Amino acid sequence: MANTMYLEHYLDNLCVIFTGLENLPGELQRNFTLMRDLDSRAQDILKEIDRMAEDYLDRVQQLTVEKRTEQIEKIQKMFNKTKEYGDDKVQLAIQTYELVDKHIRKLDADLARFEAELKDKSAPSQSSDSDSQKSIELVSKYSRLSIT
Repeated sequence: MANTMYLEHYLDNLCVIFTGLENLPGELQRNFTLMRDLDSRAQDILKEIDRMAEDYLDRVQQLTVEKRTEQIEKIQKMFNKTKEYGDDKVQLAIQTYELVDKHIRKLDADLARFEAELKDKSAPSQSSDSDSQKSIELVSKYSRLSIT
């Protein structure tokens, strides 16, 4: 009975990993949403930078040195902001990777414990022998899906 619970837990966790974003654990979903939001903000700023750069190049001959410097500094500040967004995205990606890695290590430990428990059974009864065989077949089938 405990074997089946390990297996069900393991398979449930695999389903979470292999399904879409809406079925991910809350923290992972939050991280992906934040990364998407940061990317959207960065793209908006980059579009504004393109617009400002075109405007600058069109009017560069009419601008005073001070206005040129001012425009260049504004563009530079905007680039710096997009770099900050990119750095934040990298940190979120690292955090997300660590969360997934931790989850995978837990799944691997659960699988190893389940397999060890199956091997430790020395003399299974006839009915549990067929259950054990089914469990072994399921573990074999789904362990190929393990991400390491």
